[in-house]
Amino acid sequence: QVQLVESGGGLVQAGGSLRLSCVGSGSIFRVNAMGWYRQAPGKQRELVATITDGGATNYADSVKGRFTISSDNAKMTVYLQMNSLKPEDTAVYYCNLKGLSYRLSSVSFWGQGTQITVSS
Repeated sequence: QVQLVESGGGLVQAGGSLRLSCVGSGSIFRVNAMGWYRQAPGKQRELVATITDGGATNYADSVKGRFTISSDNAKMTVYLQMNSLKPEDTAVYYCNLKGLSYRLSSVSFWGQGTQITVSS
């Protein structure tokens, strides 16, 4: 089992920056990818950015050029640097880890979420 804890959320003015961190504890056989998702009120959870164990990244079109994801998979840690924040970035941001258990089954874990509010 893995527990993920996010930090770094808060209130920021439009145009500002925040950095989210997610630290995992526990143990699994292999981490395949870590990422960030967000859910705004009344909307479905959506992908923000992911990074594989090989370092390949994927971003939602809405955050490309503004957000940067990085990770240390060996430490089950992932970061999200968010620049040029917009009010539409307001949401609860969730950390996610995907990997293989020691029984070689696919597993996915979620953090509890951290609120980001961008004021105009």
